[in-house]
This record gives sequence, structure tokens and C-alpha cells, in this order.
Amino acid sequence: MDNFLEFLKIRRSIRSFQDKSIPKDKLEKMVDAARYAATARNLQPWEFVVVTDKNKLEQLAQVAENGKFIAQAAACVAVFSIDTKYFLEDGSAATCNILLAATALGIASCWVAGDKKPYCQQVIDLLGAPSTMKLISMVALGYPQEKDVFKKMPKRELKGILHWEKF
Repeated sequence: MDNFLEFLKIRRSIRSFQDKSIPKDKLEKMVDAARYAATARNLQPWEFVVVTDKNKLEQLAQVAENGKFIAQAAACVAVFSIDTKYFLEDGSAATCNILLAATALGIASCWVAGDKKPYCQQVIDLLGAPSTMKLISMVALGYPQEKDVFKKMPKRELKGILHWEKF
């Protein structure tokens, strides 16, 4: 378990990718990890669309105001959820699992927000999802452009954020 805790410390958002495709089996492993995420009442309301087509990646990048780098990604996983009471929590947990699985596979990733963004309906339409679905996130994936990107980043000290029994 200590190895896993150390592994968590090296995951970070990367927005610059090599022009190199990701094998299908690795993409499937990431989505498989997502389906093991925590979910309220075990509803598992999520659905995933893996996009590898360059034209679609460019279209996603055009509509996502803070996701222009999706155009250079090898793949993007769109995380959708049916509209349940805890759709955002469940979909966010699944998204986290994708990010962690990507790091474990040596693949860089970056979470692009979905829910509440003005482009959600455009993404739903572009990817052919039912209009009743909620877009939780889009995860850009690719091999990192820079070397040694999987390293610990500065974080706030535990003693500054941990409170016992009361704030």
C-alpha cells in the first residue's frame, strides 16, 4: 500500500503530448479502472466514450474553452452519467480513477471540466450521447512531450490543512 501512496504523489496534469497513439488495451484498462470507482448506492451511472479520431479531438478542443490541448492528445475519454442524485460525485470518482490508471500506465492526462460548462450540449451532440446524459469530464490522454514529468509536485503541508475534531 505504501507504493500506492507514493504513486499518488507523482500524478499531475500534463497538457503537452507526443504525436504517438495509445494502444487500445491501455485505453480499455483506464476505462476498466473507472468502472471500479466509488458510486452512491452502487448505481454505476457512468458511460464512457473514448475518442481517438483526430478530427473529433480537434472538434472537442474547439468547444472546450480550457481544453484546447485536447487537439494534440492521442485520446480523450468523455465521462458521462445518467442524471442521478449523485451523478457529479460518481462521475468525478470515475474520472479520478482514469487519471490514476493513466499515470500507472505511463500516460499523461489532464481533466477538462464538463458539468456546468456551456459546451456540454455540444459535446453530447458531437459524441452522439443521449441528450439526457450529463457530461462530467473529458480526460485528455497521451504520452508526455517532456521527460520526467511523473515527479512529486509542491503541495501544501499536511500540518497546514489537517484538523482534528474541529476546524
